[in-house]
Amino acid sequence: MKYLFSLIILISSFSFAQEPSKFFDASDAFLKQYVSNGRVKYAEIKQNPNHLYELLSQAKRVKVSTEDPDTYKAFWINAYNIAVINGIVKQFPVKSPMDIEGFFSTKTHSLGQQSVTLDDIEKKLLFGKYPEEARFHFVLVCAAKGCPPIIDEAYRPETLEKQLQQQTVKAINSSDFIKVQKDKVLLSELMKWYEQDFTKEGGTLIDYINKYRKAPIPVSLKVEFYNYNWELNSF
Repeated sequence: MKYLFSLIILISSFSFAQEPSKFFDASDAFLKQYVSNGRVKYAEIKQNPNHLYELLSQAKRVKVSTEDPDTYKAFWINAYNIAVINGIVKQFPVKSPMDIEGFFSTKTHSLGQQSVTLDDIEKKLLFGKYPEEARFHFVLVCAAKGCPPIIDEAYRPETLEKQLQQQTVKAINSSDFIKVQKDKVLLSELMKWYEQDFTKEGGTLIDYINKYRKAPIPVSLKVEFYNYNWELNSF
């Protein structure tokens, strides 16, 4: 009887778990339908949220481990972006994620078989495990126009390195993110808030930026920061 009970528990745990690959496929389909040019169709999702609910149900059952780092990272990046969308949809219409109290710090989401806030995902599950990966900042999208743009595809373990590199290069070469003027360069406040992440190797912000710039920024330019645009990244 004891053996039978243990077997039932084991079978239940397998049936409850969701394959990460299925979650990546579902995320890809969802993002292709509701994301375009870095903007999210929140109103359309709000009108018919079943696709989102099914995706969240899958995300809740996925279990990932740092023993498979690319799958782990890809899952939590997608989970973060989808949780952000869900948080906005719940309160929609809303003008900014900052209008929702505790949006990043206290509101919890059931993801990866645990209850987490958006800050938990970013600071503990991603940067806490991989502090050297500053490129996370260019793929975690906070629902604001000031963020690097959300993409209309899922992050997948087999393409993760290419996607991280692609989004970092895209942001750092965009005049919407870095504004080069005659005697100074204006950077997104994101680079001010997380300066330590970008300068871990001992260089400056400009040193980090120039690793990805097609036209390097002169180190002699004065560095300033422009105000972050917290307006919702909706249509």
